[in-house]
Amino acid sequence: MQFLKRCRAEISLDSVRFNTEQYKKFLGPSTELLCVVKADCYGHSDRIIVPFLENELGVKWFAVANITEAVRLREEGIKGNILILGMTACEYADELVRYDIIQACTELSYAQALCRCVTSGRVRLHCAVDTGMTRIGLTGTAEENAEQLLEISRLGGVSLEGIFTHYACADTPDEDSCAYTAAQTERIKQTAKLAREKGVVLSQVHFLNSAGGIHHYDPESTLARLGIVLYGLYPDADVGLPFVPQPVMTFVGMISQVKTISPGTAVSYGRTFVADRRMKLATVCVGYADGYPRALSNKGEVLVNGHRCRITGRVCMDQFMCDVTDAGEVKPGDEAVLIGRQGSEQITADDIAKLTGTIGYEIVCGITQRVPRVCVRQTL
Repeated sequence: MQFLKRCRAEISLDSVRFNTEQYKKFLGPSTELLCVVKADCYGHSDRIIVPFLENELGVKWFAVANITEAVRLREEGIKGNILILGMTACEYADELVRYDIIQACTELSYAQALCRCVTSGRVRLHCAVDTGMTRIGLTGTAEENAEQLLEISRLGGVSLEGIFTHYACADTPDEDSCAYTAAQTERIKQTAKLAREKGVVLSQVHFLNSAGGIHHYDPESTLARLGIVLYGLYPDADVGLPFVPQPVMTFVGMISQVKTISPGTAVSYGRTFVADRRMKLATVCVGYADGYPRALSNKGEVLVNGHRCRITGRVCMDQFMCDVTDAGEVKPGDEAVLIGRQGSEQITADDIAKLTGTIGYEIVCGITQRVPRVCVRQTL
């Protein structure tokens, strides 16, 4: 617990509830929620969030990236359906059966390999169909894909339960991108139609993601994969949503020292910042080893006493300095907000992403495990 005094990431379950409930308003009764909880809930802590989603919000479907994430959820007591979106080596086929995990299937040869490895039971499969993301999945025409699905459904060691695809640009509102998304939707629906005509039983056909569920809802998608919006970020930071998602994470660092420096004083590695006036600096106990980007050196801001304070010099591995000259009384033990709200000011992961040339997803996923995640909530 003493480590919490250095820095912490506060995880708001109230914001999780708000974002989930707002998103569900765009879904019809034929579509269930599938929460994407891979990468430790995008860096937000699956140990905090997934039990809340299942036990208090009634979510029955979860998606992860690999078998390690899936098994951990099972061992933490999660009972719902768990879909692995990435690859699992075939030698773990029995583990997929043992833990009742659904595996994404990329092609017929992969399904056949799973069958050769499984020794008891059947591996549950959702087969990916590549409709334009060009990442994983069946790559043929709708007719060719339907024929592959029929062959997979006849294999003895697997149980084909559904198919899915992933949108490439559902978060982009221009006419060309919308047409591309519509074409992807038509391809997956046509594949499902032809497969069913051949006798393939598909209990799940899903293609909606966070942006898709809001901007391109289709009742034929039996599941909607709620990812980044669940955590309070925008699928595209430059494109608004019909509601304002509430960021789930607040990233806080403790101030360890406050000092006054004179004009001409150099700050941090490489002396990339030299004071041009008398300044008051605060040292914050967070660095790039905590996932706070070094690219914020000399241009990022943090909140201290509700004021925006510029980072001075290079961000170090475990610490950085910021200019608190105009932030009022600041002393060791006070806190700086790196991501979150303080007073009337707010800094989001998307704000940091714009400064560092990336996306908000990468910022929250990159906050390392040595930063404790702390559950906070007001409503019960």
